[in-house]
Order: sequence, then C-alpha cells, then structure tokens
Amino acid sequence: MAEVRWIYDLTIFLYAASVLFYFNDFLQSNRKVNRLAFGLLVVVWALQTAFFVSQAVMKGYFPVITLFETLFFYSWVLVGLSLAIHYFFRIDLLVFFTNIIGFVVLVMSMFLPETPIEAVSSILTSELLLTHVTLAMFSYGAFSLSMIFSAMYLLQHKMLKGRRWSPLLRRLPSLDKLEGYAYRMNMLGVPMLLLSIVLGIIWGKMVLPEKFLLDSKVVLSVLVVAIYSLWLYQRYRDTMQMRRLAQWNVVAFLLLLINFLGFTTSTFHDWW
Repeated sequence: MAEVRWIYDLTIFLYAASVLFYFNDFLQSNRKVNRLAFGLLVVVWALQTAFFVSQAVMKGYFPVITLFETLFFYSWVLVGLSLAIHYFFRIDLLVFFTNIIGFVVLVMSMFLPETPIEAVSSILTSELLLTHVTLAMFSYGAFSLSMIFSAMYLLQHKMLKGRRWSPLLRRLPSLDKLEGYAYRMNMLGVPMLLLSIVLGIIWGKMVLPEKFLLDSKVVLSVLVVAIYSLWLYQRYRDTMQMRRLAQWNVVAFLLLLINFLGFTTSTFHDWW
C-alpha cells in the first residue's frame, strides 16, 4: 500500500478543502466558492477511484472485506452519489451534508490498520461475500441520502413553522420534493440491503461451521430492514404525518450506523 499511500493522503487533504469550501458556501451562498468546492470534489472522487483500483489490482480481489476497505468504499459511494445528485438535481445543500458524512467516514478509515494481503483468506474473497458487502454499502449510501433529505425536511418544517424567512430557506427544495426524494432513496435501499442479507446468509451457510443466524449483526440487520420496510408501508398507506415519518427515517439511519460500526459485538465479523 505504501506505493499509493500518497493518493490516499492527498484525497483526504483535498476532501477536507472541498468540505470547508462547501461550508463557506453554506454560510455565505457564494457561487464561486461553490464551484471550487465541486471541482475539488470531482478530483477527490477521481483520486478515490484510482486508489480503489490500485488496491484491487495489488490485492487481487474487490477490496471491500476489511473495515478499512468498507469505510473507504462507503465514502467513495457517498461522493459518487453526491456528484450524481448535483448533476441531475442541483441540490447544493445535499452535496454539502452528504460529504460531511463521507469525509468523516474517510477520516475514520485513516485510523485503522491496513490488513496484510496474506491475512485475508480465500474464503473471504468469494464472489458471494464480495457481492454481499458491495450491495450493503450501496444500500447504506441510499439510506444516507434518504436520512439527509429527511433532516432537511425537518429543518425546513421548523423554519416555516417559526416563520424564519432566511436565505437558507430559499436554498432548500420544497417539503414535497424532500419527502419524495427520501421515499425514492428508501425504495432503492431496502431491496439492496435485503438482497445483501440473503446473500450473506447463503455464504454463511456454506462456509461457517457455527450457527450464526442469532449473531448480533445478523439480527440487527434484519431489524433494520424491517424498520425501513415498515416505514415504506406507512408511507404507502399515507396515514402518518410526514414530519413523523421524517423523524422515523433519521432514527432508522442511526440504528443502521450502530449496526455498521458496532462490529465488535459480532462473532464472525472479526476479520475486520
């Protein structure tokens, strides 16, 4: 990894600069600063892609196995999704909030030791497991965007209720659009996470000697899918206040993060 470590370090530096420029734009609504922040973000995504590809070539497998690798991949997904959202919808505040999460995730990976290649067994590099983890990370990306849309909904709802007509309010999409975006992201995230769990169970049945269905991560993952599925059902029935649904969505995402980062409670995710 030492040969390409400079790419990783440069990525963090430029990512920090991009987030700071976006923060300046958030406070002062400066279009020039916004364009500079977006340009840096494009470079960050390109560097992340180069680092990811170099790791894949060097290790000989799709690098989403260790916690360092999954955090890096999660950050890459968030940057890519934010660039896509900016291109299609031009929601600058979403890009800012998304990349706060993406930057924090990337910084977290910086404090983790990189697992030597020889320590990763062939069992962990099976296509079934790699697909399981990749689908989970993409679902986390969708749920992250959904949570941000819901948080923006709650922020705007509070500002409208308090009659606070600030420039920030004018930069937010309408409540209906924010709620609709959150719904679409959850519609994408739930089937991906469900399929990821199914593939993980199939892989576990094939290679794990011990019973694992009562493992904390498995149980919590199923609970997360159930909570998001119930959210979609309540949204479909249209019997709950949108503000309550937005609050529910934020809490569900916090549970998702607990499940993702609470890896030490799991008995068979110890390779992380």
